[in-house]
Amino acid sequence: MSATLDPSADSECYLNGTFQPLSQCQVSVLDRGFIFGDGVYEVIPVYGRRVFRVDAHLARLARSLSAIEIANPCSGEDWLALVRELIARNAQDDQCIYIQVTRGVARRDHAFPRGVEPTVFMMSFPFPHIPVAKRASGVACITAPDLRWRNGHIKSISLLGNVLARQLSVEMDAAETILIREGWLTEASASNVWVVRNGCLCAPLRDHDKLEGIRITLLEELSREVGIKLEFRPIAEWELRCAEEILLTSATKEVLSVTALDGRSVSGGQPGSVSQSLYAAYQTAKVAQST
Repeated sequence: MSATLDPSADSECYLNGTFQPLSQCQVSVLDRGFIFGDGVYEVIPVYGRRVFRVDAHLARLARSLSAIEIANPCSGEDWLALVRELIARNAQDDQCIYIQVTRGVARRDHAFPRGVEPTVFMMSFPFPHIPVAKRASGVACITAPDLRWRNGHIKSISLLGNVLARQLSVEMDAAETILIREGWLTEASASNVWVVRNGCLCAPLRDHDKLEGIRITLLEELSREVGIKLEFRPIAEWELRCAEEILLTSATKEVLSVTALDGRSVSGGQPGSVSQSLYAAYQTAKVAQST
């Protein structure tokens, strides 16, 4: 579906104050990120070596750190300087910058350790552009119960629930697994989900069950620009299944149309007018809003 997300072994990364080849990067097995998944992460898209909506991504990183009581190890300006330096040290014009902060290295104990420095890791990987033909045809998705924890608003590195959900779609040759909790749409394994009902773009309410993707605010702006009505409200499973259009958004999917759900056609098997309009507006925003 896309280019590999794996950075090459000789790509430059950043670990605790030092830029170094990824192949030489080492973290203690006692790091709480490894032992407990005790940390958070962020993924920032880069187009033409310019960072896209970086302030929003760094603000979400700060919110996630605060939610799990890790002191932010960098100011916004320091983060931005590190991001730009990492971009410069890697070859691709279009990249994704992955940032991970864990609570640090300590003896194994569930309680938070005192006086421990957070582990800060950053790497770049090539932006996984979706092939033109796949974007033009749309993608297939499946549904599954949302069995993850209830603090989905934290961009936690503890992603086992998401991993299991995504694997379901891999086994069904689908692009994503859209998650349902007690009869209501939440999100997908690695995407936010939107439906079009009666010409109106609808998204689930912002709450702790789901991650507020950076593209949620962006699609609010783009919907106003192109004259599409937008509502945030609870979306029942039956509405998802009867939707005129279904869209996925994420840092790497951008705006992607779903044209089949659980083996049934959506939008006549082709991307609909809403998804096409928003994708076109997104491409314009990539130029205007990258720094």
